[in-house]
Amino acid sequence: MMMTKCYKFLVVIPLLLHILFLHTRGNDSFSRQPSRQLILTPNKRSDSDPQQVHISLVGEDHMRVSWVTQEKHPKSVVEYGTKKGEYGTNATGEHTSYHYFLYKSGKIHHVVIGPLRPNTTYYYRCGGSGPEFSFKTPPLNLPIEFVIVGDLGQTEWTSSTLKHVDSKDYDVFLLPGDLSYADSQQPLWDSFGRLVEPYASRRPWMVTEGNHEIESFPIIHPQGFKAYNARWPMPYKQSGSTSNLYYSFEVASTHVIMLASYTDFDAHSNQYTWLQSDLAKVDRTRTPWVIALLHAPWYNTNEAHQGEGEDMRQAMEGLLYEARVDLVFAGHVHAYERFTRIYDNKADPCGPLYVTIGDGGNREGLALTFKKPPSPLSLYREPSFGHGRLRIVNETHAYWSWHRNNDTDAVIADGVWIENLRSSKACWDTRQVSHDEL
Repeated sequence: MMMTKCYKFLVVIPLLLHILFLHTRGNDSFSRQPSRQLILTPNKRSDSDPQQVHISLVGEDHMRVSWVTQEKHPKSVVEYGTKKGEYGTNATGEHTSYHYFLYKSGKIHHVVIGPLRPNTTYYYRCGGSGPEFSFKTPPLNLPIEFVIVGDLGQTEWTSSTLKHVDSKDYDVFLLPGDLSYADSQQPLWDSFGRLVEPYASRRPWMVTEGNHEIESFPIIHPQGFKAYNARWPMPYKQSGSTSNLYYSFEVASTHVIMLASYTDFDAHSNQYTWLQSDLAKVDRTRTPWVIALLHAPWYNTNEAHQGEGEDMRQAMEGLLYEARVDLVFAGHVHAYERFTRIYDNKADPCGPLYVTIGDGGNREGLALTFKKPPSPLSLYREPSFGHGRLRIVNETHAYWSWHRNNDTDAVIADGVWIENLRSSKACWDTRQVSHDEL
């Protein structure tokens, strides 16, 4: 009873402020299908045991292990090895915590372990106590399979999506924003961490932020992203970025760029300068595939969130086009949509293929209404919950599939073979600038 009262007390002030924010923003004019019930995942371990365990890639052969303890004395140490219950190696990291209104987080631990062998299962324990976890490192070479899910949340649909994802193996989980839908109710970050732990502790989760991660309020919390940055650090420093909100990494012949829709992106911004530099360093003989993820889509024929990614598109689309980025994934719109290859609002065989995948299981429901008549640029669109899989088979070809949730099964509703732009002589030889000039 005391914990229930405490929980309500912690969330009531930021919740009221969030309601006020939504009221001042105005009501959405598009139609939504109601979501399912919110899932609150309690902590069933002791206060000294690790909870909310998740892992993320750091460089070519290291992994960051993150977790939370309610007590402050557990050490930020990870013991690990390649056999169950045998931990021949250990690493020590760092910890942090944060306040948000009346909420104070637990002790948030981050430990980088490695070097690790590719395509290998490791067993590990966090803080010297609690359960044993395991993960498998990604392969060194192709093929590799990415799962891509946007706008995940923590509803019954979220649970369904994660179970469908888990029904078939994969190597890396990519999330283009809107993780917990805490929206300033900080205990929901803890609940989300516990909900995804069975999945995020076994495969690396690489994320970027969405609008629901901002959680800023004038004067009190003006900067935003406080909980997100504390709980989900990504390897931004390794890619030369100065912000946890945007970064890149490489895995199995693939260069992955995570962009930030909710920080500066114009030609004078740090993000623009970083992206320009990052693309210039990409070696397409070593990483023939380049994909990008961001939250607010640059192309969208749904009535929901029309034009919200347009300023960023105008600022950055040219950089991706000249670098011959192969695919761009976005979230934000709670539906699925696959476009043809596009540049500057026209079909272009040398532009990226755009996909909106904001249908993971959010609490706001689906965006049901698409614009009519359909755009010839949009090849498949459907307002259903689901997840996507990108299997990069070799240096030239990949298969993209979208798996619709229908309660008990994940149905493959859309699929297409993709040839990358590096293998297209027509596209590669007609680039307007060289890498050195980007």
